Amino acid sequence: MSNTNFFIVGKHPVIEALKNPERKVIRLFLTEESKKNIHRLSPKKNLIKDVKVFFKTKKELDKYCKNEQILHQGYVAEVERLEEKSLKEFIKTKKNISLACLDGVTDPRNIGSVIRSAASFNIDGIIVKQRQFPENSKSMYKASSGTIEYLNIFKVSNINSTLKFLREKNFWVYGFSSEGSEDFTKLNWKGNNVLLFGSEGRGLKEKTSKYIDYPVKIKINEKIESLNIANSASIVFFHINKVKKNLD
Repeated sequence: MSNTNFFIVGKHPVIEALKNPERKVIRLFLTEESKKNIHRLSPKKNLIKDVKVFFKTKKELDKYCKNEQILHQGYVAEVERLEEKSLKEFIKTKKNISLACLDGVTDPRNIGSVIRSAASFNIDGIIVKQRQFPENSKSMYKASSGTIEYLNIFKVSNINSTLKFLREKNFWVYGFSSEGSEDFTKLNWKGNNVLLFGSEGRGLKEKTSKYIDYPVKIKINEKIESLNIANSASIVFFHINKVKKNLD
């Protein structure tokens, strides 16, 4: 297996990878039942026409999940990494851009869930630190339910320098934390913005905070300390998508 290839598992991750013209699927491992399901789900297009397909039993496919507590559902694929996306080039192509930025978020399931919410609510992309991004994680792909195929992932070497660059390009940076001074639902969300979320445990880093224009929060029950990063992101993305639709 090449260094740029890795395995993904699960019905939605594998099927969406097969649908993505930018994704190269090297080998496909299916049970007889999952092959039938692929044809049922895509009767007008043969998704496996140009792919090497190997038929396996469920037990044989279990070895691809033995290190992670996830179900393969009869679908395993060896895929190539997607081509790297350039943040500098992307921001030249659009206006009123909303980008999420994950600073220190490392749990693959949380990242996958954030990706799923971002794709669902029309966030333009996610900025992640390259060294911390679990590029080949089956859990991340499974948690994203295949939506990773449709979202721009911008991998950068340094979050702070990236935020500095984006501010110079007329982006506003909103830092989400329970200590934020403003209710994020009270803002108008016009123009280009970065939605910055800190790590699951430590929150936003002190060094990163100096690049924030607006420290904001999600107002929740005062008896509750905080929300999970994936839940927080879903709420924020839903609201901003709704507001921006009304601005169009």
